[in-house]
Amino acid sequence: MAQVQTRMTRQRAVILEELRKTKSHPTADELYSIVRERLPRISLGTVYRNLDFLADSGEIRRLEAAGSTKRFDGDISWHQHVRCLRCGRIGDVMQPLATPPVDGIQVEGFFSIVGSRIEFDGICDECAGSRNDVQ
Repeated sequence: MAQVQTRMTRQRAVILEELRKTKSHPTADELYSIVRERLPRISLGTVYRNLDFLADSGEIRRLEAAGSTKRFDGDISWHQHVRCLRCGRIGDVMQPLATPPVDGIQVEGFFSIVGSRIEFDGICDECAGSRNDVQ
């Protein structure tokens, strides 16, 4: 049986540090480009594996929405997100609403519902431009 690596390697520390410095909620590929400036020999696979490890261990958040590219958030404080419907940009909602309770919810084909989350849809300033459209 292989031993699970749990120590904070230099690569993992740099990935975590760079993710916590950004507010853009980058994809693994975007973070890879940032991290390569400090660790030129790091592989994309190493970035993916470390992001998954950090998310699974609760050090970061993995942001996944159906049909959207997986993104990562270094801020694990309680907050929600807004996603631009046009470009996919994500922003932090620092005055979060209470999430709906899941007690008693039953769905055919699901043994249990274990949690809920709120994510907002919107149009970012850049996509709205000067037209001020909000459709």
